[in-house]
Amino acid sequence: MDIILIPGLWLDATSWNAVLPALTAAGHRVHPLTLPGVGESAEASADIGIADWVDAAVQKIDEIGADRVVVVGHSGGGNVAWGAADARPDRVARVIFVDTVPPAPGQGISEFEVADGVIPFPGWDHFPDRDVFDLDEEIRARTAPLARSVPLRVPTDAITLYNTARFRVPVTLLMGDMDRAAVEAELDQWGAYADEFRAIGSSDVVRIGSGHWPQFSVPERLGELIAAAITD
Repeated sequence: MDIILIPGLWLDATSWNAVLPALTAAGHRVHPLTLPGVGESAEASADIGIADWVDAAVQKIDEIGADRVVVVGHSGGGNVAWGAADARPDRVARVIFVDTVPPAPGQGISEFEVADGVIPFPGWDHFPDRDVFDLDEEIRARTAPLARSVPLRVPTDAITLYNTARFRVPVTLLMGDMDRAAVEAELDQWGAYADEFRAIGSSDVVRIGSGHWPQFSVPERLGELIAAAITD
């Protein structure tokens, strides 16, 4: 199977490097993406929004040319993955969300502080302990330099979803420290997100047992769980 790997905010294709061996060992062809405007100046990235990130994922689906592909999105990359499934529902065999959930139409990712017209990585200390508890000092020191700014508009742009055929695409949520019951309870507080998730015809939730960045803390396990989701 061809697998498109979409990173979350501040990350590029290299963030998946430690996950790739488990996927290639399982016989899959992997296509990690670096999305437009990552690491670029405000002048170069001012016109780039979430629609451009979705277009980049859709373009990769079309370039691969396979009848069916799997799309994986980590964190904010989940919005991109779901947008790609919305655009190409007949080509996407499954969407796998890594510690995130499908966005509802009109929703953004989140808000972060702006510096010099872009959104820089805020640093590991910005995030709650539940997200980073498994990133030790060595991991933090090694990965923080990999994080780059993202275009100003991307985190807050509202995603456009228009094709109800997306609900026929099977979905797997690989959640850091939440099982299905916990996800359902959380979604009960999120309004339109709950409606979006519960409209999906086939969905699974698998607890990873990690923080928010399992591609850094438990990459082999993440790769194995992605591969297992594809074979189910």
